[in-house]
Amino acid sequence: MKKKDKKYIVTPWEVSGDVDYGKIIKEFGVKPLDNNIIARFKKHTGKLHYFLRRNIFFSHMYLDKILDEFEKGNNFYLYTGRAPSGPVHLGHLIPWMFTKWLQDKFKVNLLFQIPDEEKFLFNKETTLEATKYWAKENILDIIAVGFDPKKTKIFLDTEYAGHMYKYACMAAKKMTFSTIKSTFGLKDSHNIGIIFYTAMQSVPAFLPTVMEKKKTGVLIPCAIDQDVHFRLTRDVAESLGFPKPATILCRFLPALSQGGKMSSSIANTTIWTTDGPNAVKGKINKYAFSGGRDTVEEHRKKGGNPDIDVAYQWLTFFEEDDKKLRKIYEEYKSGKLLSGELKQILIDKLNAFLKVHQKNREKAKNQLDKFILRD
Repeated sequence: MKKKDKKYIVTPWEVSGDVDYGKIIKEFGVKPLDNNIIARFKKHTGKLHYFLRRNIFFSHMYLDKILDEFEKGNNFYLYTGRAPSGPVHLGHLIPWMFTKWLQDKFKVNLLFQIPDEEKFLFNKETTLEATKYWAKENILDIIAVGFDPKKTKIFLDTEYAGHMYKYACMAAKKMTFSTIKSTFGLKDSHNIGIIFYTAMQSVPAFLPTVMEKKKTGVLIPCAIDQDVHFRLTRDVAESLGFPKPATILCRFLPALSQGGKMSSSIANTTIWTTDGPNAVKGKINKYAFSGGRDTVEEHRKKGGNPDIDVAYQWLTFFEEDDKKLRKIYEEYKSGKLLSGELKQILIDKLNAFLKVHQKNREKAKNQLDKFILRD
């Protein structure tokens, strides 16, 4: 076992280091999901999702306002998204899985934005043709999660811009150049598309009000690094006649071999939704950071540290059974369960999960027209 680096970076485009989620709540100016708001959630959903029980979704903004309106009989919309730049990995699925649960429990509509212009604008080497290709591939993974086709609309910014542009202009007029520069650390050398981009990302927070022809709240499940976009949206929403969007924010699925979140840029240590059983087994065995001891004898005597062991941390995201997870924790900590055995439990869990997901992904190829929204 070795000590993790305490330094971390969290921006919409980079996450690295050992993230301190207690500090990040203060740094980002968001609120913790306290017992009171969790209790209100449970009143409407019955049993809580294990992401809530385990503090994987841990903070929010204006979730209480969404619940206030819902308790008055006013439905809200869900909104989340995916910027297509490559294949989907397991970390991307975490907020989508939770979004599906929210849709099922509250029986609400979902707008799923595919900002296919984002990676084109931010990466000099990326083409619009490439982002469109990956958008279509990513949509198969989105549909495979199991969203209700009657209540879910997926749209690419470049294909739905006719409906979006008016409201993006309204938002852009309220956002100053200096605010965008300081918020995202932009420089004068950045292209003007990057400066305008956040205005487009704001639009799905306004569309429910437009579609319903009355003020309609929006709840955005996403990872904590994305909340900054919606902070800017909240700053301008009410002055444009729309409710402030609410967010419910999650922790990152850890990288296999280093601090921060799983990253598409480190392909060897990334588990894609299209990986086969052997690929999953190889990556977990080779790269998953271990909390075990140097020798079997020492591990049996002193036990492992599940709190830093990546295989165990991943099981907190994918093993739904609390009793089973607790038993794994205790047996690993006592030394009864070895590191290799813990990794095998994770391998089996992920491969079973991916087998179902990949089957659903294949079926999704014939379901695209049920979901896609175009001009």
